[in-house]
Amino acid sequence: MERETPEPAAPATFLRGEEGASPESVRARFERMIRRVQAEVCAELEAVEGGAGGGGGAALFREDAWTRPGGGGGISRVLQGGRVFEKAAVNVSVVYGVMPPEAYREARPEAAAAAGGEKAGPVPFFAAGVSSVIHPVNPFAPTMHFNYRYFETGAPEDAPGAPRQWWFGGGTDLTPSYIIEEDVKHFHSVQKQTCDKFDPKFYPRFKKWCDDCFHIKHRGERRGVGGIFFDDLNDYDQETLLQFVTECADSVLPAYIPIIECSKDIPFTEEHKAWQQLRRGHYVEFNLVYDRGTTFGLKTGGRIESILVSLPLTARWEYDHKPEVGSEEWKLLDICINPREWI
Repeated sequence: MERETPEPAAPATFLRGEEGASPESVRARFERMIRRVQAEVCAELEAVEGGAGGGGGAALFREDAWTRPGGGGGISRVLQGGRVFEKAAVNVSVVYGVMPPEAYREARPEAAAAAGGEKAGPVPFFAAGVSSVIHPVNPFAPTMHFNYRYFETGAPEDAPGAPRQWWFGGGTDLTPSYIIEEDVKHFHSVQKQTCDKFDPKFYPRFKKWCDDCFHIKHRGERRGVGGIFFDDLNDYDQETLLQFVTECADSVLPAYIPIIECSKDIPFTEEHKAWQQLRRGHYVEFNLVYDRGTTFGLKTGGRIESILVSLPLTARWEYDHKPEVGSEEWKLLDICINPREWI
């Protein structure tokens, strides 16, 4: 299993050889986009963190750059122990090489199933993406996750079970501990406005996909109040989908920062904090049991610190905990069990 090599600084590009031959290729343009988004999101979160309470000592992002022997690398940026954000991570990776058959089946379960009895051998691949999870301190400030990625497989024509393919995937979703309706409606309205620029069918399709994707099956509830999610998207031309994914990534800050600014200073009690920690326990369960990105990263020998950076600093489990019917905690749980339309 390949292990990453720490680098003192990130290179101008992680592409090399044929991968970086054309600066206008989809691969090169996607890398530039995700690195720009990473820088902009980190700068905005640091601005929010630095403005909390005034004075010095605000938490800043730590950056780790790394390369991968098989090809490519990434940049992990993590902020911990802040006044506003308990933990925030914004990572980019651009990796390529050959993936083992089991990782291909994880990345493309439908394609692997369509191959029938033919099993893919080692599959050449290219994968690039930006991924972020933001866990605020205040229980009334919601966790947000976003991830946008581009993937290619390029098996030789005579290789069984792994055809040449490309696709985009990703989404943005919100996980509150308490429901503030105007915040959730704002968040969904930004997702819808972005989707509507390309196809009015996108938002309802991707909103349902998000509700279905972030389903904690063993608890019968969703992770949060959703947003949009899509995967294996290649039913439009590459240029259109590259523009769409770029617009989605650029909508993250307008969707989230106004919510944080309004909720980060709401007074809260120890009881509110305990409920937030219980909800974060459910968040951990989903990420470790069901998240495709986590399982794919583990099966391809990815960087463990980057793969598990989505987990909160703290979480809590209590035996047979049930919120009182009609309470604010119960209202959140009811929505997670019965997803609703917000706009």
